[in-house]
Amino acid sequence: MKVPRPWSARAWLHTAHVMIGLPVAVLLGGLTLVLAVWPPLLMRSVPRFTGVQRSRFEAFLDAHIPPVRSPSSWRSPATWRQIGYHLLSPFVGFAAAFLVAVAWGGAIVGLLSFLPRTLQPPPMEFEFGLRDGKVVAVFMVIGFALLLLAPVLARGMAALDLSVARTLLGPSRSELGQRIETLTESRAGVIDAADAERRRIERDLHDGAQQRLVSLAMNLGLARATLTDLPEPAREAIAQAHEEAKQALKELRDFVRGLHPAVLNDQGLDAALSGVAARAPFPVKLHVDLERRATPTIEAVAFFIVSEALTNIAKHAAATKAEVGVRRERDRLHVLVYDDGCGGARLDGGTGLRGLAQRIHSVDGTLRLSSPLGGPTTIEVELPCE
Repeated sequence: MKVPRPWSARAWLHTAHVMIGLPVAVLLGGLTLVLAVWPPLLMRSVPRFTGVQRSRFEAFLDAHIPPVRSPSSWRSPATWRQIGYHLLSPFVGFAAAFLVAVAWGGAIVGLLSFLPRTLQPPPMEFEFGLRDGKVVAVFMVIGFALLLLAPVLARGMAALDLSVARTLLGPSRSELGQRIETLTESRAGVIDAADAERRRIERDLHDGAQQRLVSLAMNLGLARATLTDLPEPAREAIAQAHEEAKQALKELRDFVRGLHPAVLNDQGLDAALSGVAARAPFPVKLHVDLERRATPTIEAVAFFIVSEALTNIAKHAAATKAEVGVRRERDRLHVLVYDDGCGGARLDGGTGLRGLAQRIHSVDGTLRLSSPLGGPTTIEVELPCE
């Protein structure tokens, strides 16, 4: 453990926290006792007292104590914990302030004991002055030791105060568990809503813009084939517009397919991944073993993993072949993507794998990447099926 330096800013902040904490604790503890006669007023005052203490910890220790969201009432355990802290903090503050003050005061007295009596401040007048060198040396050694001990003691007392405050002013373990459960459910709802929105966009594009582009491409193709008596510039313009319409249609189909392919909803992961493997510019060996389907969100994540991995292989790996395996074991979906490319892939090397990792972690999945220089590269993913 690194010993804090007596002259460091952190040592003085710890000391200030302890010394200022005593009068604050005495004031708030006394007010808590006085207001106990008027329970409604005490209920309104306790959260404000707690806010003062939280601000003290943030100002001096840069420590944030999470607020308690439960209402302030006699039935709330959080209210009793806060009242308990305000009643206990004067005792903790007195013990901490006494020890820290003795340490700093003893350091000052010991280090200044070599001064003649006439130069010593009145509270520090010694009878021996410079006449007894051994006593002065002992006092100076003790003062130097206390100078080194005082910052450690101040930090320890501040940590003790912070520990008591986190226990009594912050949320309890059960409250934290409930909050985590709520956040988990909220995140799952957001992920499901985002997946449903992607499916809606896919349907709208497929039934709307894609159909219009198909009609436009057909009309331009018909005009290109039948209007042969037009001037050459007009025929070239029609031909160019026809090619642009077909290219736009292809890009839109690729975009819709990558967004959320309709075949994934209709026929499942096996059929959707078969289409992805067939479109890859290199041979892909696909093996899918699913006893039963996972949730739509997990299927969408698995499809995205394989699609993005094969895209990255085509762009960067210079691979001649790849293998994709998907299997379900109880409540876990295992996805494996292998290629014989040049390797060297890193999760922090680009947006592709980083986005892949974020998508996996959003559903509490795990990702393992093995990609030494020279290859091969293996991506192993585990996803919860429920």
